[in-house]
Amino acid sequence: MISLNLMVADLRGHLALCQEILTLVENENHALHHSETGPSFESYQAKKNLLPRLNQSLNQIRQHRATWQKLNPADREQYPEVPGLLRQNQDLIMKIIVLDRENEQALLRKGLVPPRQLPSANRQRPHFVADMYRRQGR
Repeated sequence: MISLNLMVADLRGHLALCQEILTLVENENHALHHSETGPSFESYQAKKNLLPRLNQSLNQIRQHRATWQKLNPADREQYPEVPGLLRQNQDLIMKIIVLDRENEQALLRKGLVPPRQLPSANRQRPHFVADMYRRQGR
């Protein structure tokens, strides 16, 4: 079960990476609320530099997920820390998403987003696609 030991190590590594991302997003949030200019270029560059590591980590997690799903319940019981690590990763990712969304809203309010990068107005309407399909079905 060497691949499962590797999976546990990769999940811990992914958790550490997500913690780094959360720290960057929290720093960006602090800069947005306590300065006129918003986040620095270094903050942007740090996020950009983390992207290759995040992609690599996600690819590893995807491979492990396929292995994990093929295991029978008896084999899964030998690794009780895996569900907890998955939950921790998921919780941390949700924190990052919520805080990043707040940062995006703050950037928009301050007018720090170039017009070509403004999000669609329909993004604020969660049922837009469902409504569109319903109208097309008539």
